Amino acid sequence: MISCWKIRCLGACLLIAGSASAQQQGDSLHRRELREVQVVAPRPVREISPGQTLQGAQLERLAGQSIADALRFFSGLQIKDYGGVGGLKTIDVRGMGTNHTAVFYDGVQLGNAQNGQVDLGKFSLDNMQTVSLYNGQKSNTFQPAKDYSASAAIYLTPLKPRFAEGERVFGKGAFKTGSFSLANPSVLYHQKIRKRMALSVNTEWVYAGGQYKFRYRKINGYDTTAIRKNGDIRAFRAEAALYGDIPGGEWQTRLYYYGSERGLPGFVVNGVFGHIDRQWDRNVFWQSRFRKDVSTRYSLLVNGKYARDYTRYLAPDTQLLYIDNRYRQQEIYLSVAQQYTLNSWWTAGLSADYQFNELTATLTNFSYPRRHTTLGALSTAVIRPRFSAQAALLATLMNEDVRKNTASDPKRELSPSLVVSWKPFRNEDLRLRGFYKDIFRMPTFNDLYYTDIGNSRLDPEYTRQYDAGISWTKGPFFLEADAYFNEVRGKIVAVPTVSQFRWTMMNLGFVQIKGADLRVGSSARLWKRLQVNSRLSYTYQRARDFTDRGDSFYGHQIVYLPEHAGSLIASADYGDWGMNYSLVYTGERYSAKANIPENYLQPWYTSDLSLRRTWQARRVVYVVTGQVNNLFNQFYDVVLNYPMPGRNYKVVLTVQLKQKH
Repeated sequence: MISCWKIRCLGACLLIAGSASAQQQGDSLHRRELREVQVVAPRPVREISPGQTLQGAQLERLAGQSIADALRFFSGLQIKDYGGVGGLKTIDVRGMGTNHTAVFYDGVQLGNAQNGQVDLGKFSLDNMQTVSLYNGQKSNTFQPAKDYSASAAIYLTPLKPRFAEGERVFGKGAFKTGSFSLANPSVLYHQKIRKRMALSVNTEWVYAGGQYKFRYRKINGYDTTAIRKNGDIRAFRAEAALYGDIPGGEWQTRLYYYGSERGLPGFVVNGVFGHIDRQWDRNVFWQSRFRKDVSTRYSLLVNGKYARDYTRYLAPDTQLLYIDNRYRQQEIYLSVAQQYTLNSWWTAGLSADYQFNELTATLTNFSYPRRHTTLGALSTAVIRPRFSAQAALLATLMNEDVRKNTASDPKRELSPSLVVSWKPFRNEDLRLRGFYKDIFRMPTFNDLYYTDIGNSRLDPEYTRQYDAGISWTKGPFFLEADAYFNEVRGKIVAVPTVSQFRWTMMNLGFVQIKGADLRVGSSARLWKRLQVNSRLSYTYQRARDFTDRGDSFYGHQIVYLPEHAGSLIASADYGDWGMNYSLVYTGERYSAKANIPENYLQPWYTSDLSLRRTWQARRVVYVVTGQVNNLFNQFYDVVLNYPMPGRNYKVVLTVQLKQKH
């Protein structure tokens, strides 16, 4: 049932937005005349509170293997890494849990209705233009309703073809090799088809044996050195996209395929180092986008997507239980977003999305669920030189049906949000900002319907987010700081039922998170050819479990979240040479709910160092990068009993080709 305070909150937000005075300069269309043909550029999107972003040369300097290697440098974010090139990699933003973060690829959300997790190890940095993190949501009115539907959002934007005058072709090939028997070739190809149409094709193949040394810890400390096995991976990714420009708008369509076979090395405990479990994945999706400024006031954005996912999990341990489970998902998504510009400083948005999800599995007595989700978002924003605000209200309607057993009850929710930004001094680039958001996450199909464990009576997990921050820029220097308070209510946890051997999912958890993020950075040119860049982030986070006063761990820090974490990126470029150093630090944590010495995990840090050399021969540009990861050979676990690699090496050769017509 919709609470009255949410309605009052939205009304107050709309009054704030509507009472701002007019801005002298706004978002009118930009027009130019060329040979008596009128060309209308798309109206730019303005954000009230920009997110954290890594892009272009910053991503190239990291020379990372996957998106997860870039995200770990954002403040307030923790990566759960199960080790190796093929290990599962998921994210947790500000302690709210993996399922509360949405991941968008080229503007459309990546879905996984089965378990709600997106494996970031499947997505390469080679063809990535920008990687961004937004707490709360993107603060603009011209976006799909899905963009409002999570507590945090990651946006992955692939490289879009760009051509200089007279250029029609761009090609880039890369080959990575190094530790773990890594072989990773990739090819990127851009072709200008017509004046306003371009093609992008990107393929990548990854092989890694996945064997690396680690130290095994017994009760009295590290005891022996062993070899991590069954961590091999063979993966192939291919995607093709068409981009087109139209007067006052643009369109694009993308086809994506990913297929892999990998070993699951499993946990290391009680002297068991070897596992033989295997997993196969096939992910295919097609998505398209159309954006058009229909008039000087009205803009339209249409998104569509169809996806099919296949997962096979094989555990051929005949001594215990032979498991060969296969899962198939399909998703259909359609979105229509509209923006109306009332005047130069005031916009309103209305978005409507529909999503269909279906899951089948080879499990006994499986429910075969299907989910229909409809979302509607109403938003308004005012943008002044010194004050900006956005208010939004998201309506969610969800219905499910099953072939067997009992379906989950229909869900009806209203979720308000408010984002504000204020510049107190006219001549100083200093801004105060903040946001409030009330949102939830739906239970996954595994939560609801997994055989003998799922509970179809589950309610959503609800979160409230409060944030207050400051940003300041002075020449090449920037500083950003945020303090936040989050609540997660009705957290879904697994609990035993009639015995310790039979568990089910329940809404029991209540977590409060208090934290602060700090980000500083600078860029400077020393002498004529030396360019120095640095970026530092720090996170303090106190996430405490207040579920039951009778629990011995009441008020303790939740599992795997450190109170202190930070990262550093420092780079220097001198002519054709470049060097990059990066550091990731994670403070002490606990591997179970009780913060007792038996569950204590030591702090860990890793340092990566790379050296790059670039040279050009005619129209071919060569780049060779040598990289040392975990420079000081620290042995550590991100997740207990899933040891990470020690010192390891990588060499990357990149060849870029530009060709004129």
